[in-house]
Formats: sequence, structure tokens, C-alpha cells
Amino acid sequence: MNVLPRARRRTWVASGLTGVLTAGVVFALVVGPSVVIAAPARAADVASSAVTVTAKDQDPAGYQDAPFPDLAVTVSQTKNLRQQGVSVSWTGATGHASLPFTSSNGGRWFLQIFQCWGDDPTDPQRPDRTTCQYGGTAKYGATRDATRRYEYDAIPEKDKQYSVPRVSSFEGAYTSIPFVSRKGTVVSSITTAADGTKSRDLSVDVNNNTQFDANTTNEIRWAGSGADGTGSLSFEMQTTMQSPALGCGDPVTVDGSVEGASCWLVILPRPNADNGSSTINQSGLFWDSWKHALAVRIGFEPVGARCTVGAPERQLAGSEIAALAVQSWQPALCGRSGGAVYSHLTIAESDALTAASTTEDAPLALTSYPASDNATTLTYAPIALSGLAVTFAIDRNPDPFGTVPPEYAAAVNLPFTELKLTPRLLAKLLTNSYWGSLPPELDHSYLGPNSPENITKDKDFLAINAPEWAYQSLISPSLADTLMPQGRSDAARAVWSYIMADPDAAAFMAGAPDPYGMTVNPWYATDAAKNKSGSALELPRDDFPKADPAEVVPPQQSPINVVAWRPYVNDLDSAAYLTLRGDGQVLGPWDPTSAPAKYTKTGRSLPGFQRVLGISDAPASERYEVRVASLRNPAGEYVTPTSGALLAAASAMSPAAGVSGVAGLDLGSAAARASKDAYPLALPVYAAADPALLSAPLRADYAAFIRYAAGAGQASGVALGQLPPGYASLPSSWVTAATAAADAIERGPAAPTAAPTPSDAAPASSAGAPRSASSAVAASASTTVQPATTPALGVPANALAGAVTPRDPETGAIAVAVPSSLVAGALGTGAVPLVSRLRRRVP
Repeated sequence: MNVLPRARRRTWVASGLTGVLTAGVVFALVVGPSVVIAAPARAADVASSAVTVTAKDQDPAGYQDAPFPDLAVTVSQTKNLRQQGVSVSWTGATGHASLPFTSSNGGRWFLQIFQCWGDDPTDPQRPDRTTCQYGGTAKYGATRDATRRYEYDAIPEKDKQYSVPRVSSFEGAYTSIPFVSRKGTVVSSITTAADGTKSRDLSVDVNNNTQFDANTTNEIRWAGSGADGTGSLSFEMQTTMQSPALGCGDPVTVDGSVEGASCWLVILPRPNADNGSSTINQSGLFWDSWKHALAVRIGFEPVGARCTVGAPERQLAGSEIAALAVQSWQPALCGRSGGAVYSHLTIAESDALTAASTTEDAPLALTSYPASDNATTLTYAPIALSGLAVTFAIDRNPDPFGTVPPEYAAAVNLPFTELKLTPRLLAKLLTNSYWGSLPPELDHSYLGPNSPENITKDKDFLAINAPEWAYQSLISPSLADTLMPQGRSDAARAVWSYIMADPDAAAFMAGAPDPYGMTVNPWYATDAAKNKSGSALELPRDDFPKADPAEVVPPQQSPINVVAWRPYVNDLDSAAYLTLRGDGQVLGPWDPTSAPAKYTKTGRSLPGFQRVLGISDAPASERYEVRVASLRNPAGEYVTPTSGALLAAASAMSPAAGVSGVAGLDLGSAAARASKDAYPLALPVYAAADPALLSAPLRADYAAFIRYAAGAGQASGVALGQLPPGYASLPSSWVTAATAAADAIERGPAAPTAAPTPSDAAPASSAGAPRSASSAVAASASTTVQPATTPALGVPANALAGAVTPRDPETGAIAVAVPSSLVAGALGTGAVPLVSRLRRRVP
């Protein structure tokens, strides 16, 4: 018996929820027959939902006295929002240089950005400041309360209802803006007696409360501008799942249709000092500042189930790269007459394939590579084309002690927008080869004398990136490695394959120095003679090992090893999300007062001070609108995972040896070396199933999923049912192949046929040239299920077919299955049922 491997992350698209579902908790909006789900917005509507607001339009009476009278802010998307990043850019913040915050003030001439849920009762075209998620950082200039620098009579009239005349004989008036959640919970540090007397309630901290705090808030308390008054960042939009207090996206019924509750995005300009003070140390919610706020109403998709009660549940298992596409497709699939609910469990693709090839009625496997044992009867259907990505959030910090060109000095705290990586540089980030990735106070001399602290100090990096990088002083452990997902995955296999396909990177991994004398951390050497363990690190592999056993034991503290110092993240999505938040997962100081005593975690870094690299995928990086590195492809070009680059990679793909219907990018092939536009970490996603192991209802529903995914689901857009950003629409021949595979799955197992003779085989291509895409697909679509022959390399990826490969013997590894009762039972306890090998059934 085998046990179903525990998932790194459960993405339950059956409930339509976006984000991570914690074990034992299932949320669902039950849709009754009398409720109509709002139709998905058209792609054109969403694409046109960008909004620009100006100080002149929103503050006509006082904009000339605003910190930035010419301020104009553009929000890239204001409709159909989910938990995601949204680009916020601005112009007109001119006249004064932005200065960062210090230990005694909030900074000078900057913006604050945050989310609110309610309308101002006196002006429904403006947000209500008591409903804003603001103050969670509890820092100067970004709190909900403060002691005034002047007497009560000088407090603006609109603030007096939230003020206490005098707190004590040595403190002035006190103002505190309460927080009111959408659920009605009120957090206030001012109490009012029966006679109307107000007093401060010292037992309540309005900045650290049960509704939000420094760890959960998405507010940005400081965002600076460049010398030209422009700036941009990606803001984390939170739904009711991340912030129940805001309740954005809570299902509400409007005229019989379910919609998501709207919210507000607020952009608040701050000057060089608050009223009555010489610095910024008051709340931005106080009227003096609040009156200049710019606000944009933002619409959310309803959070919750969009499927009618009683629909059959069908399970998908495997590739995380397909997760966001499946989440988008789910409502359209289950909304069809007789449609099923598809839940997606992200686990190691190899485990999903094992289940699909050995277990009766197993989940439909989602994978980027075929099963390692080619002797199976799995039918493969291409359903998505995307790729992996290296995300980054790195803000400038010109060396304060060096001679820096004026144009570089003026860009302090602004983000770098371009970063180039080679396979060798990526190898360095994944192998603890920079000494900053190792625990502090460790003797890291075994790395060699030419190991830099982090990648920004590596001459190998500086040689290919913009000259400005050489003038920076950037120090952080999160620049010495990259956030990497735990567990086994096709993503890890693809990254290591990319590295090992490059001669320079492969030589570096074997222990050869780079041109500047840097060598790989010897614990990761692929040459056993140079590996400190005495055994070679085997590559490619399907995980990201932390092979260096280095450990330090500070006095009266717990040991720190490389995993504690630089922990794994849950998955690819988490890496992009943490990049958005500027959270490099940096270990904090030891807390002896905790029970038990433990190390703390350093919090997120604000825009202007971020230092994060991560291994993610293109859909997640698009979801959170984070920047991605340009990777060098085999043709020597630096490419990002745009739709065009993914399609170029698809055209250069070669069929997998011995497996019909599966292709991948062979980075050592002539086609890859000739494709200048191809993205080197492009990955297809296939749905795989063995028709002989599936009941007729499952075959029909799996086929319906494949047909939708490869058909209507390939229309790009952000509305539900569409193909989200980060994916490229499948080439037409892939769609043909997917349709043929869906038909084969629904039809069920074919009767055994005699192996074809050489004369029965498809004509060979002439002179080594690849067959045309149309002829290859046509041949595969019209061919009955037969044992596959090994296709010649060089046949283009659009020659994908839906045929199956020979069956494996009845003996073999016991498979895994995902039980239908997983939501009801297994989540609550984390238990995983044991599943015995079931008898083959052919209905």
C-alpha cells in the first residue's frame, strides 16, 4: 500500500477560492436555484478598467494646497479583482525630493497607499476613513492615533468627534480614528461616558488589534518618487479571505445576481511635516492629510463557490503551474448543464502520474513531463503553455561612501526594473555559493576566497547587467540566494535541466571556477571528487536541496542551519507573493521571552528597501505584478516569459523519446540554439489519464475538462473562464491534439491491435527536416491507438498527438488516489487514507 503524498498546497478551485486553503477549514458560498451568478465580464471591459485620478479632479477646492498639486495616479485594474497585485503608478509628485523614513519620523514628500471598504456617509463618492486598513505598522506617520502638538480648540472640526481634549497634565489633546470592520466590529481607544465626557482607553491599541496587524496588513506607509516626480509599485489587493475585516469580494446579491462587494484604494500624499509639527509624525487619517486623499473604487469577483449544489466532484492532481488557469476555468465548467466541479490538488507530478497509471478512477494528472516509466497507457492532452520565472524586487541604494554618477544617486530607493541571469548565476543562487546565504558567524572559508557576499557583488553578474548595479550597496541574505519551493516538482526538474544544459553552468557545478575565480559550494559539486560529502550531487533532479550541513550554535540559543537561516517557501505562488510584499524570509533575532524561546522573523520591507529573489512561475508573477528576470537562452539572448517567447519555445520543442503526445524544450537541440526569441524555462502542461482505469462518467468529465481547457479556456483575459495572464494560448495544432486525446479518453480503451509494420508507419521527413505541424497533427489525430514508436528529434512541438503508449505490466508500484471525501474528512486531521490496488475495470 502507498500513502497519498501530502500536498505542498491545496488549491481548491471547487469552492472558487483564491489562495491557500488551510487544513480543516472549507469555505463555500452555497448557490441555490433562485440565485443567478453574475456573468463573467468581457475581456474588453476588464482591459479598459484602468483608472487615472488626479488631485485637481478629486480635491478641486484645496488641491493647490495639497502636497503634490499636479499628482496623477493610475491604477492598472479596477474590476474583477481577486487576491493579486495591481500596478499603481504616478506622475506629478514634483517640487520636492522624497526622503525615506527614519527612527523619529515617517519621511518627507511621499505617498501612502491602502485599502478601505466603506463609503463616507456624507459623500458616497469618497471612502470612509474609519473603514481603512491603516495603522497596522504602528510607525511614525502611519498610525491611527497620536497626541496632538496643540490644544483641542485647534483640532479640525472633522477630527473633534474622534478626540479627547487633554490626556494628562503633560500631554496635549489626543485623536484616534476608530476602525469599523465590514462585519460591524468597532476598535476604538476612546470611550464616551453617559454624560458625553470622552477619555482615552489605554487598554485598546487601535494599531495592533484583532482585525489587522503588522503581519497581515497590506498598507504601504512609504512610497517615494524619483527626481522627476514619477513612481510605480505593485500593490497587494486583499479579498475577504486575506482580510475579513475589509470584506472585499464578500458575495452580495444585487437584483438577483451575486456580485463581489466593492472596496476603495486610497493614495494619500504626505508633505514634509504635519500640522503643528516639524516632521511627519501624525496619522494620515487625520483631516489635515485625509482631505487630500485620492480614491479609486475597486470591484472584486465574488469570493465563494460558483457551482450549484449536487454537481459531481472530479479531482485533478499535479502541476501547480496550471493552478491559476484551473481556478479561472472552474466556474465556467461547473456552470454548464451537467457540468462537474473540478478540485485541483497540487502535488508532485510524478506522484500524480503514478496514480493515473496504476489506480482505478484516479485523479486526472497534470504534468509537464511524461511518466518516467514509458511503458504505460497514459493518454496525454496539452492544456496549457506557460513557464517558470525568477521574480525580483530590488530597490536602489547607491553606495553612500563611493563616487556615484548624479543620475544614479538621484534614483535612490527606486526599483530596478531589469535584471539578467545566466544559467551559471542561477546555479550560484541555488547552491549556497554566496557566503551571505550561510548562517552568520560561520567559517565559510571552504567556499573559497572569491565567493562574494551576494549576487549584486558578483563580477559575473555585473558583467552582463546595467552599469548602475556596480554603484549599489545592497546587503541582505535574500540577495545571496532565492526563495525556493519545498518538495518535488517538475518546476525543479526544469530549472536544473536549464542549468545543466549550459556548458558553463555545468562546468561550474562540477567544480570549475568561473572567469573570476568563484567556485560552487563544494557540498553541491556534481563531481564526487570535489564534493565534500564524497558523493556527487545528481542533476537534474526534481527538488531544490539544501545540501550544505553548515550550522552555528549561538550561546543559549537554538542552532541555525541553512534551512533555518534561509527557509523554503510553500510553493511557486508563495515565492511571487513574498516578492510582492518585499519579504525575503530573513531570520530575526532570538526572543528569550517567547514560550518556548525562539527566533523571530524579520518583517517585510517597504517599497524603496526591498531585496528579494524568488523561483516562481509566469502566472503567479503576473497575478502579483512582480518583475521577472531575463534569462539567457541557448541562442544567447536574454528573454522574459512573454506570450511570444513562450510560443517561440513551443515551436522549438521536441517530442519526448518513447512517449507519444508529449514534447518539451530540449535546450541542447539545434532548434533551441536557433530560436533567439524562445524563453528557456517554458513548460507545457498536459492532462494525463489511462482510459482503461476510468469509469465512463469520469472519462466523460475528464474529456469535458480537456475540451474546455484547450478550447474556450484559451481565450486570454482576467475574467472567469478565460486564460489568465502568464499563459500563452495553445497553438492550433496543440488544440487539435488535445481534442483527439479527449476523444480517446472518453471513448475508453481500444481493442488490442497488432504492432504496425515499418510500411504502416508515417512517412519519414525528408533530409532530416521536421515534418510540418499540420501533417504531424493530422496524422496523429486520425491514427487509432497503437504502441508508439520513438519520434525523431527535431519534429516540432506542434506535432503533439493524443495517442497512448504501451501498457505496463500488472505488477508495479502501488498507486495513490485522492478520495472524494478529502474535503470532509482528511483536511481536518491531515490524515491520508491508504488505498489498495483496485482491480482494472473496463466499463
